[in-house]
This record gives sequence, C-alpha cells and structure tokens, in this order.
Amino acid sequence: MPQRYISRLRLTSFRNYASAALDLGPQHVVLTGENGAGKTNLIEAVSLLSPGRGLRRAPFDTLALSGSDGHWAVAASVETEYGPVDIGTGAAGDAGSRRVRINGTNAPSVTQMSEYLRILWLTPAMDGLFSGPASERRRFFDRLVTTLIPGHGAAVADFENAMRQRNRLLDENGDPGWISAIEAQMAEYASAVHFARTDSLAHLQALMASSVADTGFPEAVLDLSPLLEDADPGTASELEGELALRWRASRALDRAAGRTTLGPHRVDFSVTHRQKGMPAGLCSTGEQKALLIGLVLIHARLVKEMARITPLLLLDEIAAHLDPKRRAALFDALEKLDTQCWMTGTDPVLFADLRARAQHFSVASGQLHQTG
Repeated sequence: MPQRYISRLRLTSFRNYASAALDLGPQHVVLTGENGAGKTNLIEAVSLLSPGRGLRRAPFDTLALSGSDGHWAVAASVETEYGPVDIGTGAAGDAGSRRVRINGTNAPSVTQMSEYLRILWLTPAMDGLFSGPASERRRFFDRLVTTLIPGHGAAVADFENAMRQRNRLLDENGDPGWISAIEAQMAEYASAVHFARTDSLAHLQALMASSVADTGFPEAVLDLSPLLEDADPGTASELEGELALRWRASRALDRAAGRTTLGPHRVDFSVTHRQKGMPAGLCSTGEQKALLIGLVLIHARLVKEMARITPLLLLDEIAAHLDPKRRAALFDALEKLDTQCWMTGTDPVLFADLRARAQHFSVASGQLHQTG
C-alpha cells in the first residue's frame, strides 16, 4: 500500500466545479470523460497541493469558478505513516496570491506542504518539451529539482526577482553601489540554484543508468549546459565571487541588450535517447513521450530514496498515445513505485488493465460519478 496518499479531496468554486468531493482509498485514481468535462481541472487542483502555480502555471486569480466571488479552495486529507494530515489552499485576500493551511493553521510558507506531499506531473503540453524553447525544458527540470529539494523553486524565483531589479537599475543608470548589492544577492541565489540542479542531475542520472531498464521505458542521458563556459568554480563562495565579477564587467553589455546575458536563467536542460544515441528533440513523438515517462518514473524513485516520501503522480491524457505494450509497462512501473497515481483519459477502455488496482470515476460537466 502507498506510504502516503490522498484519502479525501474537496473543491469549492474551482474552475468548472462549484463543489466536488472524492473519498478515496490508496489505489490509483482514473478519471475519464469527454474533453472539457473537467478531468484536467481536477488534477490541477491536486497539483496545487505543492509549491508553485500548479500544472498549468495559471495565475491564482484565474482559478475561481466563472461567475463566483473569486474565492476558490482545494482541501485534502493526506494519509501518512504518522497519521492523517489536512492540507488546504485557496485564494488569499491579495489579488493573485494564495494561502495554505495545514491542520487548520496558516502555514508560514507554501513549501511546508512538501513535508507531507511531493507531486510530479506530465501533461500533453509537455509533448513538445524536447523540441521547444530552452525556457520550457529549464522550467520542467526545475520542477523535478523542487520535488526533491523544496526550497529550490523559491531560490529560482528569488534570483529572477533580483535579476529584474538589476535590469531596471541598469536601464535607469542607477547607483553603481546599489547595483553591486543586487548582483551580490543574485550571485548567492544563482549559486544555490546551480548546485541544486547539478547535484540533482548527478543523482538522477546514476539512478537512471542503474534501474530504468525495469520500467520498460528507454534510458535517457541527461545534461545541463555550462553556467560558465570557461570556468568551473568548485565551491559556492567561489561561484558567487566569479558571477559577481562577471556581472560587474558586463553592465554596459547588459544595459545595451536590455537583459542579463549570463546566469542560471540561460542554462539549458538536454536529453538524449541512449540506445539510439539521438537527441530527444530528433526522436519520434512516441519516443519522446516514452523518454519523458521514463524520466518522471526514475525521478519519482529518486525522491522516494532521498526524501523518504514517494511522490504522487498526475498523468494527464497519458494512455492515449501509448501502444498496448507501453501502457502495460507504465501500469506495472506504477505498481512497483507504490504510489497513488491520478490518470485522465477520454476512453475508459485504455485503463481496463488496471481493474481493481484503481478507483475509476467518470467526469461530466464538473460532476463526478464512481464507476469502479
């Protein structure tokens, strides 16, 4: 039985749900229905039980039911080895923000949810990840790192906020001393981001090489482009000092460019199909999907090993483009992972092999009905 799982989910004025309630066992959750019925909305709600903006990255002030007062809420009871925990999140008083409550008490930070739940997801929007812009790959990888190291997402956001301040000061010919102070902050955040990424990548690649074969999905070779092309500072303090020096030297260039030309926001995450020796972006659509699934499965194992919390998986429209052999491999791999996985699809037949291993619900116009 999964170590941790959602036993109760409640939605209020969320997307197309005026209200919704699910009482669940530890088995997987399968949601089927027509396009637009609300399947993805439901797993988006689950994704908000983790730091960040959820699987759609939607602004919080756009999540409320149309025509409502703008207040939305998602609440869950999570079964853990230490007993149940109640986690809730919803619209805050400030437009565009949200609050988090744990066991009825306001949480000081959204990252506190990660003490009880870790969540990973795959959506159809990720199908073009390997051939799309570097920013999307970087965001995807940072999400993986955040699932392993909950503070990573905040470090990325802090760096980007500081960088925007620097860009604005450069554009306004601001005080050099103030710019130096901002660059020192940037260097501290950048160092934290860099080492969290590289350490996570090393662990992920090692586990990928040793155990991906038993998932039935292809092995991926993972890489990050260098933060500094001509240097590799070995410690955080060395990296901070080097970045501060380079940003100081590049102020004129960056002022002319209207952006910061060096930093962790320029790093790219790349994936290669090991068996074929081919960059993922050149592989077929099916191969790219298989590489993504294998990568998420192995990362879930890594989180389980290192954080001692097996992440929940949210797999949106996952089965539609998998052949029967790959579907069976996915279901078997999920069983070995021993977690609660939420899956959506338009055709219940695609999930017939799960049988009693899952709880099946039909979704229609924001209404839920258990079918098995």
